[in-house]
Amino acid sequence: MTEVKERKKKQSQFSIIMHRLKRNKMAMLGLVVIVLMTLAAVFAPIIAPFGYEQQDLYHIFAAPGGDHLFGTDNLGRDILSRLLYGGRQSLKIGIVSVAIASTLGIIIGSVAGFYGGRVDNLLMRFLDIFQAVPALLMSIAIATTLGPGINNAMLAIGITTIPGYARMTRASFMSVRGMEYVEAATAINATDFRIILKHILPNAISPMIVQITMGVASSILAAASLSFMGLGAQPPLPEWGAMLSAGRTYIRDYPYLCIIPGVVIMMAVLSLNMLGDGLRDALDPRLKN
Repeated sequence: MTEVKERKKKQSQFSIIMHRLKRNKMAMLGLVVIVLMTLAAVFAPIIAPFGYEQQDLYHIFAAPGGDHLFGTDNLGRDILSRLLYGGRQSLKIGIVSVAIASTLGIIIGSVAGFYGGRVDNLLMRFLDIFQAVPALLMSIAIATTLGPGINNAMLAIGITTIPGYARMTRASFMSVRGMEYVEAATAINATDFRIILKHILPNAISPMIVQITMGVASSILAAASLSFMGLGAQPPLPEWGAMLSAGRTYIRDYPYLCIIPGVVIMMAVLSLNMLGDGLRDALDPRLKN
């Protein structure tokens, strides 16, 4: 009976959150755009009119329209096809780098927030030193050291964004660890691991969900920056930032080579930010509407 009640309670809480989210039109618009972009990237081999490496040497720098809806680049490659395939790399970098950063950040923040004292002080001072270097500069340094490539770019972005997740997790843990149910769990000699995993983390995870959503947007921008500098995806692999970088040479005569990838990046980041704002409002217990 207890398990059934808990399941119903979780379902009702989920339905309340979804109801709040659905009422936010901007958040739902962002969700729809992200879902469509993800589906387009997954089914790129089916949707794309051409292969991302396929060249049409008779239509180099073709203007948008006709057989090439978004035009072609300096090698006669279809921009629409490269955007669809490039979405795989950009979204992959955003998701994987955030997974790395959030996992390590939550572990560090949980330990610091739960134990406090010297452990907290030691971990936070280490993060202070870590954050003394600007995130983009550190990403460039790590990516340069490891070498250019998608995997190294994901690792570089993931490492540099750990402190943000760690600090937010620590703050959430510190606000929850004094609650009665945590004291009750401690009184019955529950292990620290069980208290953290079963009692504190589920009640402190809401801000992290929002942070993760917005973190994907930030990681996509960071990946675009690294690719723009030649440290991300390497030719001929398409990636939105790399496409933007490749088009800058011809921006005077063929501005669409930069405008189209730039607009796609903007749409992805804006949609994720709108979804993140909607999730923040939906998960806020102070909002009962």
